Amino acid sequence: MYPYSALSIGPYPNSALSAGHLAIIVVVPMLALAIWLIGVFVAAREPRHPDAVGTTSLAQLPQAQEQKHAEPERSAA
Repeated sequence: MYPYSALSIGPYPNSALSAGHLAIIVVVPMLALAIWLIGVFVAAREPRHPDAVGTTSLAQLPQAQEQKHAEPERSAA
């Protein structure tokens, strides 16, 4: 053929991949999926402590604070 085979261009390129390249093709998407799933589960979990900042709902407030947030009675007109 040609004396410089690296410079020769044929109609069929060499598409064989080494085992290392195939492993990278498999491992990278699997790691990305695992990181994404862990992120989804961490974001969706319930808080550990009910007294954490911003997690107190109206039902958990003491009685005195509930009265501040309750709507006043409306009289019929």
